Amino acid sequence: MSQPPNFRTVLAALLVALGLLGAGWFAAQGMAKLRTADRFVTVKGLAERTVDADLVVWPLSQTVGGDDLAVVQAQLDANTAAIQAFLSGAGFPDDEVVVSPPRLEDRWAYSWGDSRPPERYRYSNTVTLRTGRVAEAMAALRRSGEIVAKGVMLNTDDGAGPQFEFTGLNDIKPELIADATANARTSAEQFANDSGASLGGIRSANQGVISIVDRDRGSPHVKTVRVVTTVEYFLKN
Repeated sequence: MSQPPNFRTVLAALLVALGLLGAGWFAAQGMAKLRTADRFVTVKGLAERTVDADLVVWPLSQTVGGDDLAVVQAQLDANTAAIQAFLSGAGFPDDEVVVSPPRLEDRWAYSWGDSRPPERYRYSNTVTLRTGRVAEAMAALRRSGEIVAKGVMLNTDDGAGPQFEFTGLNDIKPELIADATANARTSAEQFANDSGASLGGIRSANQGVISIVDRDRGSPHVKTVRVVTTVEYFLKN
């Protein structure tokens, strides 16, 4: 004949049952929170500013050729002086003009016979204007034909023209990012409203890359500064 369970056995079984029920409840709550946390929306926010360039770097590159090295050297010096005189006459001081060391090429050094080019020596250098006076530089650029009129043949290879830059990014960066983030939130709120949810906090955010590009090909001195932020927001029921 079996003995009835004593009080301690019943109490132990009851405690185990309560523990299992509690563990199940907490697990259920955790899964509910997990499902809620998994609901989020990813949006992008764009902000742009149109700004004027505040720096001009204008390399004026030239090359002379000939068979007599002394004559070639003299021609290069004369051309360099002509370019410097033009920039000085346009109002640019000497500390805004840099002359690179000359580059000499002996074109006969690695050729012979009928393969030799007609000119033995090529001598070249670059006179570079670096200035923050953009308007004056553009005015000088429009008159650059005066240099050619003095017999100086400027190189017209890619990259030989002036480069316009904007250096004041740090001054507008905070406001630009704030606008992009605000635009992203507006998009997220619209998405939440359309889906019957409400917007929660930020799950993650990525500022993205800030780009500075020419507004168009005809006005390289006017720049468009653009930033795109990517933000993830939680969604709440």
